Parts: sequence; C-alpha cells; structure tokens
Amino acid sequence: MSDEPREPIPPPIVLSAEELIRRHQVGIWRYLRMLGCDESLADDLTQETLVKVICQESFSQWSEGATAAYLRRTARNLLITYHRKGGRIRTVFTSDPLDEIWDRWAGQDLSGNEGLDCLKQCLASLTDRARLALRMRFAEDATRAEIASKLRISEHGTRNLMQRAKQQLRECVELKLTELEAARQSNDQHRRPDHP
Repeated sequence: MSDEPREPIPPPIVLSAEELIRRHQVGIWRYLRMLGCDESLADDLTQETLVKVICQESFSQWSEGATAAYLRRTARNLLITYHRKGGRIRTVFTSDPLDEIWDRWAGQDLSGNEGLDCLKQCLASLTDRARLALRMRFAEDATRAEIASKLRISEHGTRNLMQRAKQQLRECVELKLTELEAARQSNDQHRRPDHP
C-alpha cells in the first residue's frame, strides 16, 4: 500500500432524463448500427436502453465515459435478448473488440459526431471516381460489375480503386482523430493548475 493520500472520489452526477437522452441517444443508436441493427431496430433498442436506465432508481453517473460504456452494454444485452427471443442466434458474441473500435472512433465525443466529421472531410479529399465508386457500393448497394460499367473500367480496376480509397479514408480518419485527441490533451494540460 502506498502512503500517498488518495484523491477523494467525486460524488455522482445527477442527470435529468432529458439530459441523459440529449447526451447519449445518438451514440447508442450509432453503436447499435455498428453492431448490425437496421435503423428501425436501432431506434427501438435505443429507446428501450434509455427507458431501462431512466427507470432505475439507483442509477448514478460517475463519469461520461462510464455512463456511455454502461449504456452500450445495456443496448448490446437488449440486442442479444432480441436475437435470442427470435431464435436468430445461438451463440453470444463478445463485444470487447467492438467496444475498443467504438472507443477509438468516438473517443471523448460520445455521439460519434467527431468521427463522422472527420470521415466527411476525408471523403471530400478523395477523387470523384473513388467517391462515386464508394457511394455506389455502400449507399446504393451496387455490384462491382455495375460500378465498373459506370466508371468504364474493369471489375479488377474497380476493386483496386475501392481498396485504395478505403485505405486512404482509414489513414485520413485515424490521423484526424489522433490530431483531435492531441489537441484535446493539450487543452486539458493548459487548463490544469500546476502542482508543486
């Protein structure tokens, strides 16, 4: 044991239902979409998650991150229950890697807006052909053959174009998120009083 005095644990933060919803609804919905829910199921499970937590008499928020993690875990458990009741799955997936990805992508921004903003900026930096190929594939669900025909290139060329574009997006978003985190840490250091 250390003889150093411990910092006192701050009291829990009391949030109104409206504030809890305002801060966390979008993040829960996006997390459920990442887990594979369609929009309607994500809407339903997000609402169930928030109602379940709001109706708890003993719920306390100790920190934004802990609350977000608790809400994600609750949403994930509701999703698992939904699939079990429907006989859709027989095994339970572990979400630790998914939570790590979510935490990396959403970071301090519990809604994931910063990640989306970075993605939008990075998409704008791609060539028109790369953006068109990705839009056709992921927004319009076009086949590689349809994309190749539209771009007047081979299917192999289409595959290479999309792979390069996705790699550029990944690197660009990671760089921007790293820069945002560094700026946030720098701001935090400037706000802290120096200790002797």
